[in-house]
Amino acid sequence: MADDDPRKFAPSASRPQRRGRAVAVAELAGKVLAPVIARRAGMTVDLLAAWRDVVGAPHGDYTRPERIAWPRRASDDDPFEPGTLIVACDGARAVLFQHELDQCVERINTFFGFTAIARIRIVQKPVRAGPPPHRRQPPELEPEARARLAAIVERIEDEELRARLERLGRGVFAGRPPRQP
Repeated sequence: MADDDPRKFAPSASRPQRRGRAVAVAELAGKVLAPVIARRAGMTVDLLAAWRDVVGAPHGDYTRPERIAWPRRASDDDPFEPGTLIVACDGARAVLFQHELDQCVERINTFFGFTAIARIRIVQKPVRAGPPPHRRQPPELEPEARARLAAIVERIEDEELRARLERLGRGVFAGRPPRQP
């Protein structure tokens, strides 16, 4: 076929057909990860995704579900027994979370639609969830200090560097008393 032949762009059996819609990466990853997480951790991707909503905003920021430990069954005839959810929690906040475990178990079982969890076991470890902590704004400067800082950074050509040095300077000059002539 020649390079300008329109038949080379025609669909063929060797080339897969496009479906015509974009697919979110989360959708593709969910299909791959869901069986792995279910097998290794004993829970669903849905619980991980909805964790903050299930346990509530204050606890969702510093906790993370790790896995579900299901009790061993002697045979297939044994009735279903609820499992234990292992939850990672930031150090000292574990005490706060401990006080609301009963409500969290209730919410989790409501999420599943049946009594899947009997209790929660807390494992203390660092959990990084949610946005980073809010930076506080540097304090306002006296007019003298502001003029002095502007004189120091005025020759810096890089805008980003100048802005960062001004921020640093505001923190430095706000923490010291004015210079005596």
